[in-house]
Amino acid sequence: MKDALGRGFSDLIPDNLFDDEFDPTASEDSAVSTLTELPLDSILPDPDQPRKTLDEEALNLLAESIKSSGVLQPIVVTKTASGKYLIVAGERRYRASILAGQKTIPAIIRTIDDQHRLELSVIENAQREDLAPLELATAYAKLQSQFNLSTKDIAKKIGKNKITIENTMRLLRLPDFAKETMIKYHLSEGIMRPLVSADEKLIEKILPKIIDGSYNVRMVELAVKSEKPKSSDAVLKSRESSATELHLMNSLKTFHPTRVKIKSRSLTFSFKSEKDLKSFLKTLK
Repeated sequence: MKDALGRGFSDLIPDNLFDDEFDPTASEDSAVSTLTELPLDSILPDPDQPRKTLDEEALNLLAESIKSSGVLQPIVVTKTASGKYLIVAGERRYRASILAGQKTIPAIIRTIDDQHRLELSVIENAQREDLAPLELATAYAKLQSQFNLSTKDIAKKIGKNKITIENTMRLLRLPDFAKETMIKYHLSEGIMRPLVSADEKLIEKILPKIIDGSYNVRMVELAVKSEKPKSSDAVLKSRESSATELHLMNSLKTFHPTRVKIKSRSLTFSFKSEKDLKSFLKTLK
């Protein structure tokens, strides 16, 4: 499954993601799974694997990574009647390991019943209302990584919009320090999501303003947009407008504007309440 930028979400999931801190089903996973090292020649690709072709260049890059660092995230398999192991999730890692000249691969062994039971457990947890955004993102990523579900499949099973699922999963691309801050200060998904595309230095600069309440979601969006590299006159103009909008929102924060928008030769202000609007209008008299 690709996002709007054409990058696979499987490429955005960190290899060390599924630990007790973020994975609400870690204990269930441990109870129904066996982690071991299996010979590659004892493993069979799933003939019903929906992804029939794999990007050769990406596969070679992964093979090079495996040569230097090994396979960091185990594949998931089930044992067949013949004694071989059928891949449930991780065929890309399996093929890259063969290219890398490996003899074995770390694998999580489950029975079909255990696989189904754990999938239901992850889905049940993902439907909870009390999960933190990063726990929710991890649950979605686990459904994709360990159960070969597309974001469309996940959305159907969870009962949410596909775009909502993808937006939440994007939080996993935040640097570790931003994730830690998000957890520590209980920051919302909405205010953190614009930082996914930001440079780490900019994130470090913006986070304190989010924590102390100086920046709302719109101001974070403007701060990120105003720092993006210029590539044309149109982009430069957009950057200048974003910087001006951010400056105005900072200057007017006493009146709680929710949005300041510059478009062409017009300037638009939005306020949370009629009281805030009237307070602002009094200053213009």
